[in-house]
Amino acid sequence: MDHFPIIQALCRAALSQPSPAVRKQIERLRDALKEKGDTKAASVLAGMLTTAERTSEISPSRIVQSRAQLSGETLRPNTPVPVDRETSAPLAQLIFPSETRLSAPLFNDTVSKAVRAVLEEWSNLEPLAEVGVQAAKTCLLYGAPGTGKTRLALWMAAQLELPILLARIDGLVSSFLGTTARNIANLFTFANRYRCVLLLDEFDAFAKLRDDPQEVGEIKRVVNALLQNLDSRRDVGLTIGITNHPQLLDSAVWRRFEVQLEVPKPDFDVRVEIARHFMPPVNAPETHLRMIAWFTDGATGAEIETLVRTYKKAMAVQNGEERLLLDTLRQFATLNSGRIDATRKELIFSSNGVLFRTMKEDQQLGFSLEDIGRIAGKDKSTIARNIKTLEKESDGSGTVSAHG
Repeated sequence: MDHFPIIQALCRAALSQPSPAVRKQIERLRDALKEKGDTKAASVLAGMLTTAERTSEISPSRIVQSRAQLSGETLRPNTPVPVDRETSAPLAQLIFPSETRLSAPLFNDTVSKAVRAVLEEWSNLEPLAEVGVQAAKTCLLYGAPGTGKTRLALWMAAQLELPILLARIDGLVSSFLGTTARNIANLFTFANRYRCVLLLDEFDAFAKLRDDPQEVGEIKRVVNALLQNLDSRRDVGLTIGITNHPQLLDSAVWRRFEVQLEVPKPDFDVRVEIARHFMPPVNAPETHLRMIAWFTDGATGAEIETLVRTYKKAMAVQNGEERLLLDTLRQFATLNSGRIDATRKELIFSSNGVLFRTMKEDQQLGFSLEDIGRIAGKDKSTIARNIKTLEKESDGSGTVSAHG
């Protein structure tokens, strides 16, 4: 289709704040392209529509959304944050919604709906109070590093039009006896005074197990101070804790959080959307996005973003030649060995026959021989011949080693 990159850019801009009419017209364009046989362009539009739908699912309903009604003073950019008395290091950092400008994070449907449920509660504190119930005001986000937990917390606060009070662990934790517990108390006193979301990132750093034999009595005093302050804030404001190591948290700390949300690594469909999200201004074919998603099985969103940056660099240097995708994936696997699933890494370096047959048989990829050929820089007959040769060389069970 002539000038499709321009049309794609227009559609992406329109879907940033979609209306039913906009969605309908883009759906019509998608269907028309598909009927004319332009399946690649239709797939691109279908992916954009899916991303927009996920964003609307995770956002609070505009009909019921209202600014969270919390008591307290309004935080200003020039409001001084509390500091450690001994070092004068700030105990927290202020982040206002206008500073983040984050798009909705991409998760599977289950997580997206759970996040929306929390936001709906936090956006309607007064209606809930009128029927004698309270919103859950404490939320613990946990999962592997790079899954988007901090991004999610910042985005949630922005949806509520509330500033974030981000606790600085390096400022809170002190080598002076008793100072860390005092810093925690001062931080919570400040947070309880103002309308804000208190964000405790790297929560496990000062919420460790009290019965850890490697820790002295000071950490027990710190955890006790933390528990007491979490209890005091329960009816005052919103608190989000984030940890990459949930096993390090004291069981009493877990109980203080009404919402305990595990942020998982993305599944295949979400990985496609993450790759699509980070790809502009490069116009990657749909097959490339799916191949990136396949290759990053078990990876986090941050790791997918890193691969997309590598892909964009390769496209810029090589003028966007599609045949370089496999070389780019092999380069990435070599330079980022710890980020790639061992099985995927073995496959990407295996013989052509093994790799091509795997790609052809993978139902998530859904590749034709032509698709594989374009990715590998080979014609359809060469791909078929490689697969046929492999089948002849395989044993009676139909199996063959990764290196042929």
